[in-house]
Amino acid sequence: MSVDAKPDTAVKPARRAAPPGSEGTILRKTGDWARRGPLLPALVFMIIVTQLPFLVTIVVSFMDWNAYYPDERGFAGIDNFRRVLTDANTRHAIWVTIVLTAGVVLISLVLGLLIALLLDRKFRGRGAVRTMMITPFLVVPVAAALLWKHALYNPTYGLFNGVLKWLFGENAPQPDWISNQPLWSIIFALVWQWTPFMMLILLAGLQSRPLDVIEAAGIDGANQWEIFRYMTLPHLRQYLELSALLGSIYVVQNFDAVFTITSGGLGTANLPYTIYQTFYTAHDYGRASAAGVIVVIGTIVIATLALRSVSTLFREETGR
Repeated sequence: MSVDAKPDTAVKPARRAAPPGSEGTILRKTGDWARRGPLLPALVFMIIVTQLPFLVTIVVSFMDWNAYYPDERGFAGIDNFRRVLTDANTRHAIWVTIVLTAGVVLISLVLGLLIALLLDRKFRGRGAVRTMMITPFLVVPVAAALLWKHALYNPTYGLFNGVLKWLFGENAPQPDWISNQPLWSIIFALVWQWTPFMMLILLAGLQSRPLDVIEAAGIDGANQWEIFRYMTLPHLRQYLELSALLGSIYVVQNFDAVFTITSGGLGTANLPYTIYQTFYTAHDYGRASAAGVIVVIGTIVIATLALRSVSTLFREETGR
């Protein structure tokens, strides 16, 4: 018996099946791009605003470019960096920057730790006190510098000399604080503004302590000093490191207090102020750009250490 084949039917090639999970992968990637797409304009804007000027600064740092000698512009190689590192004024500015940063960060850390220990206790009005303690950090830096220069340090009508006169009478000493101690005048003004920042980070570290372990240590006979030395302080080590590194990133670039309080005089010119003078007074764009690149490199090194501390804290908090 023969079977007649139907002329209108044709054998169609079998459709290749899609690899398992490929459609889900495509949909997931599409969704990821749909979420990231609105952020692209902001990313492009940030690159244009931050990275392009830095690239221009790097290029200018290798050029011999002084506005007073426009016809002598050319490629200088690493000569600008050599001049920055060998110039006596610049070396002094680097030393002032180190002293200023170390002084502000260390004093702010100690005061911030003491205030954080006090605010970690329960008392009436603790929320209001915490809010008031944060206030100095929220003041505009130039306004804070003007406050210290005129309202506190002024030898004629400043608060400090007024308190001395109130305590010791008309014959009380009336020192000129800025002229007698110019660098310390800047350090104290910055300490007043940066202590709340340190206090916030350290207070967060105190509130993350395992209270059950501390209570057990107290039951076992440990006093407050032993608990602080052997339990609280080791727990706060990374918070102290993070506070010091973040504070150093900002203080090493400080310009407002130096410019406002002393105008860089009396040996208080730090590296940012020296860059300002080199650029706007000497109009030596190449050397100013080289000094700026050196500051950025130092800041990146400090920021890298800060990010490592943050990632370590996150890993520890996640592992709990």
